[in-house]
Amino acid sequence: MSWKKYILAFGITAAIFGTAFYITARLDAERIADIRATENQISIDILSSETQFELLGNLDCSTVSSSPVLLGELNSLASRLSVAESNLGSSNSDVVQLKKQYSLLEIKDYVLMREVAQKCHLKPVYILYFYTNDGSCQDCARAGEVLTYLRGQYPTLRVYSFDYNLDLSALHTLTSLRSLSGQLPAFVINNRAPVYGFKSVDQLETLIPELKTLATSTSAAK
Repeated sequence: MSWKKYILAFGITAAIFGTAFYITARLDAERIADIRATENQISIDILSSETQFELLGNLDCSTVSSSPVLLGELNSLASRLSVAESNLGSSNSDVVQLKKQYSLLEIKDYVLMREVAQKCHLKPVYILYFYTNDGSCQDCARAGEVLTYLRGQYPTLRVYSFDYNLDLSALHTLTSLRSLSGQLPAFVINNRAPVYGFKSVDQLETLIPELKTLATSTSAAK
């Protein structure tokens, strides 16, 4: 009888572990499928956006100034990347690949808008935001929330978010040109000297007096 009890207990334990393993495998498979679907959609968006870059070079200034260049696409890509990162983790190879694609698109938009601003005498407001999610920056998540709020308050504010530790040569060049020290979070506002550490909404609005121009423009548009 005792052997039967041991065998029954072993069978129940094996069934429990087998079920748990099966559920975990199914969840992992669903997450991989989700990231693949997101990756495919972002790839299409990137190709579309790059085509827009080529077209924008031939547009006149009145057309460019009347609509933010790729602003909606960038925000949409950021949301999808955030979902993918939450599902699979920041170290997942697929997530890292997506983040590299997104960062390159941001840099392209940043460079293009600087050229358009010079050509068309525009004064866009930029924030280059550098963060890390490797656990070493306790204020990075809060800083990201502040920037999300500001972007909602000022729809034409251009916020470019970059993972400082991402292994991407174009990003390394950008951080070198902006003379970043590696302290995070870090903000580069309209190509001025970097600002380090967490900043509240009020502090950032003080650091960016140009936001008043965006607020006025937004109110006028309404």
